[in-house]
Amino acid sequence: MKFEDFYLKGYNWTVRYGLRAVVALLLLLLGFWLIGKIKGLLHNSLTRRNVDPSLRPFLLSVSVIFLQGLLLLAAMQVVGVQMTIFAAFVGAFGVATGLALSGTLQNFTSGVLILILKPFRVGDNIIAQGHEGIVHSIEIFYTIVTTFDNRTVILPNSKLSNEVIVNLSREGIRRLDVEIKLPFAIAFEQVRTILQNTILENKELLEEPKFHIGVSSVDADGYKVMVNTWVKPEGYQQIKLQLQQKILEDVIAGGIKLAGL
Repeated sequence: MKFEDFYLKGYNWTVRYGLRAVVALLLLLLGFWLIGKIKGLLHNSLTRRNVDPSLRPFLLSVSVIFLQGLLLLAAMQVVGVQMTIFAAFVGAFGVATGLALSGTLQNFTSGVLILILKPFRVGDNIIAQGHEGIVHSIEIFYTIVTTFDNRTVILPNSKLSNEVIVNLSREGIRRLDVEIKLPFAIAFEQVRTILQNTILENKELLEEPKFHIGVSSVDADGYKVMVNTWVKPEGYQQIKLQLQQKILEDVIAGGIKLAGL
């Protein structure tokens, strides 16, 4: 190719597309500057609205990527790039990706809903999928729960959003139940007095709501007494073990023989 031909083609391209390229470049520079400003405003808005810290980076990233994609498409349109083939390629890629990652996308969507609707928070004691423990972290695709015997359970968010979850921390207090069995020879009022003293001496138990002591069932070889008292969700298991031990010690110290002993 002669130099004159190369120069002529370059000149024609510059005349035809040069102004468009300059406008597209200016559009990109202005667009990226505006997106940076919008990102800052969105970050401040999410902070003011107390959006979950785990969700903020995701929302910011998705918003910025979406705006940048629109900006690039607008710049390509200004230059004169035909978008038909590009749109078809993106559509086919999106369908294939959706089919391949259907389960992952379901977990992703469920994770976003959990972070927005907050059926539970980090630190809550929950029962889900047959596991009870403390929520360690809520990720986009899964939730990590630490059980009381120190097992790490990783639960897919799709399971948590579509099935029953028992949040034991949501109300701020939990009822603690302890049941003991006694022979008919032991008067209920005698046991009741001992149990009342045990409860009143325990500083871990809440004064409100009031505790309750009553006969829960009557069997052929004795009757059962139920103690209902209230505690904070934190440390529930440890408090229950300590209370059961103290009830056993006080009942035996009071000269009462439990049924079966």
